[in-house]
Amino acid sequence: MVTPDGTPVAWVLRRKGHSAQGRISGPDLMWACCRRAAESGTPVFLYGSTPRTLLLLEQRLRAAFPDIDIVGAISPPFRSLSDEEDAAIVERINASGARIVWVGLGCPKQEAWLRSHHQRVHAVMVGVGAALDFHAGVVKRAPAWMQRNGLEWFHRILQDPRRLAKRYLVSNTMFIMACCGTRWSEGQVHDA
Repeated sequence: MVTPDGTPVAWVLRRKGHSAQGRISGPDLMWACCRRAAESGTPVFLYGSTPRTLLLLEQRLRAAFPDIDIVGAISPPFRSLSDEEDAAIVERINASGARIVWVGLGCPKQEAWLRSHHQRVHAVMVGVGAALDFHAGVVKRAPAWMQRNGLEWFHRILQDPRRLAKRYLVSNTMFIMACCGTRWSEGQVHDA
């Protein structure tokens, strides 16, 4: 399942005939699912960010949802893992009994990790980007009005321009170009 975590993606989906499609933000999805996991006793695992962030996140989740079953948390090193390290992480996640793994590694590393661990990790894996940092309270989330108007990316750039400006400017430009290309090619099909 792929969910539109960007307001512009939801806008495009609505224009393509999915009139009810709204934005499904990773942080909101994570919070709602953690609430439900606590109610149902579904074990969860946290993967990504820093050790400090994961500690704060666990504390916040346990305070909000006293019955939540957090069965593990790993902050991988900020470098490529050896095959042995990667196998050990997969084994630890699988041995934990987790049914949901929240993955917050940042784009595109997170998507590559999810893809390469498909069918290796025996749980539902959900990429939620900065949600781990937001919920831990180490990164401030954009105000609601910015979220509603498709400007959360701009807020993120202002917080960490050195790391995020290139990523957002490149990916947003590629998205706009892809949308324009799709629109142009659809126009060609209709004219033929």
